[in-house]
Amino acid sequence: MTVADTPTPPAPARQTGASLSWRQFKAILRKDIVMELRTKEMVTSMGIYALLTMVIYQVALSQAGTAFDPRDIAAGLLWLAFVFTSMLGLNRSLVHEKDQGCLEALLLSPVDRPIIFFAKAAGNVVFLLIVQALTIPVFAFLFLQRADQYGGDLWMIPLALAGGAIGIAGVGTLLATMSVNTKGKDFVLAVLFVPLMYPLLLAAVSATSAAVLGGDGYVQQFWSSMALVAAYDAIMLVAAFALYEFVIGA
Repeated sequence: MTVADTPTPPAPARQTGASLSWRQFKAILRKDIVMELRTKEMVTSMGIYALLTMVIYQVALSQAGTAFDPRDIAAGLLWLAFVFTSMLGLNRSLVHEKDQGCLEALLLSPVDRPIIFFAKAAGNVVFLLIVQALTIPVFAFLFLQRADQYGGDLWMIPLALAGGAIGIAGVGTLLATMSVNTKGKDFVLAVLFVPLMYPLLLAAVSATSAAVLGGDGYVQQFWSSMALVAAYDAIMLVAAFALYEFVIGA
């Protein structure tokens, strides 16, 4: 057999843009999750903060007397705890990236800026869901101690929490990236974050309250509120996707 007759090995398949973007997304997300699993710093601080907030709410409401039903405002208190806790975690995630030089390395790597956004937002969703899973049992114990205090369907609460977590992570990742290079990171993030969370907070509280209280028309109230949550998530994710390239490069 001559050299000319030697079969040529097949050329390696070229990665398409979609497959390459998916691999980059998984690599960034895996990096964030592995770093958090090693330190457990962000989830631990967020979880402890949320749990202490629930306890403080319960102690304050215990002085209101027997005529006051804590279920009426329990959903609002739960989401207030999640919003303030999420600000703590979102700020810490980007600050660690900047302090350790990871953010600069990502900017120098051949990765599209929207891929960085979706990977960071997905990691924040995972961490928020973990904190919510840790907080919900404490919330049920403090505010729904008896079985007759629960009026809706059990599956509604996790669905409302997941929808809210997506919106919080999407908007929060964009705003945390904007505020990470400022002097007053916590203050700037809070000033920008809380007003933008207002529509999502209204819809998520309404959905969670319908799941907790039940009553006439609670299913319709839940789904109408979840439609607002889904619309908010879609609009804000598209806006953050479009703006992230300009924000992270600033």
